[in-house]
Amino acid sequence: MAEKGIAAYVAVTAAYWAFMLTDGALRMLVLLHFKGLGFSPVQLAYLFLLYEVAGIVTNLSAGWIAARFGLTRTLYAGLGLQVLALLALARLDPGWGLWASVVYVMCVQGVSGVAKDLAKMSSKSAVKLLAPGEGLFRWVAWLTGSKNAVKGLGFFLGAALLAVAGFKGAVLGMAAVLAVILLAVALRMPPGLPAGRKGAKFSEVFSKDARVNWLSLARVFLFGARDVWFVVGIPIYFHGVLSDGTEEGARQAFFLVGGFMALWIILYGGVQALAPRILRGVEPVRAAQGWVSALVAVPVVLAVAALVAGGPAPWLTWTLVLGLLVFGALFAVNSSLHSYLILAFTSGERVTMDVGFYYMANAAGRLLGTLLSGLSYQLGGLPLMLGTAAVMLALSALAVGRLSRLK
Repeated sequence: MAEKGIAAYVAVTAAYWAFMLTDGALRMLVLLHFKGLGFSPVQLAYLFLLYEVAGIVTNLSAGWIAARFGLTRTLYAGLGLQVLALLALARLDPGWGLWASVVYVMCVQGVSGVAKDLAKMSSKSAVKLLAPGEGLFRWVAWLTGSKNAVKGLGFFLGAALLAVAGFKGAVLGMAAVLAVILLAVALRMPPGLPAGRKGAKFSEVFSKDARVNWLSLARVFLFGARDVWFVVGIPIYFHGVLSDGTEEGARQAFFLVGGFMALWIILYGGVQALAPRILRGVEPVRAAQGWVSALVAVPVVLAVAALVAGGPAPWLTWTLVLGLLVFGALFAVNSSLHSYLILAFTSGERVTMDVGFYYMANAAGRLLGTLLSGLSYQLGGLPLMLGTAAVMLALSALAVGRLSRLK
């Protein structure tokens, strides 16, 4: 990578890190704050629905926007919108009614979803353009893995800020820090990223490459399976078994839940960054099929354990902790493989289009998983929630299997 390319890569990565730190913190803040206000699992899921819907729409159009107006503009737009979303969330009035609060937070989360996917598409596309061909897997794995480690720190930061500074103080503080980082990146961004081309057409977003389409379908079910347990069910279960019903107990549970989710994301990000070493010498498409098949077994085992326990129990809680750490390691390799394959399948001319379409599928999976997280947990508790995740992973394995037959 040339010196200018390295400088641009570092600037893009730093901006993406800053964004994901606030994104992780904001998710945990919203989840735990509104859980404390008495929201049900389904109502908590509603809070994140527009975030994921916005991701579908944004990713579908962001690739074209970046191709038309340039990657730096979409990156700055993502950071700026996140600052506005944080400021808007600070205006939430505790005196508003339940559904007024739900609708308001849904809308703000929608803006945050637009911001996240503008930043993500810009950063991932930049890797394809800046990294040398032979080092693409390593560079994209590092960006993705480090981003998730930072997001994990954000989960812990969100829980800690909620306990120490309160909801309003936390979001205002994050808005101020992110605004400063946006200004610094905008002033210091080196050349190296494309400025866009006037002839880019929106219809180009839809790929004619079957590999891109099947990989995108596999991504829908892969990330849907994760968010089925990740968004609502597991955090609420852990908070329930860790809290003793007192205000102090609830505060301590915030730290513990946020700490576990942070640890999970950090370890997940670390394994993602190591994926090229783990898979050295292995054909990527074949590896993707094998690793997702192995992942299916984890939620199946955990669902059986939850059925046997019949309710909260210390041994079940520890089984979930260990099982979800194993899930995280396997999921990290799958995710890293997918992130590499989409860049390997696309070309420099189509990179923003294909990456945008691919992450539109990612957002669709997260939307499906978010909705099913609250619904399955409320209807059938841990067993149904984990069983739903297993079914979605099996569907992802089928899609990857189809991808392998196209080679």
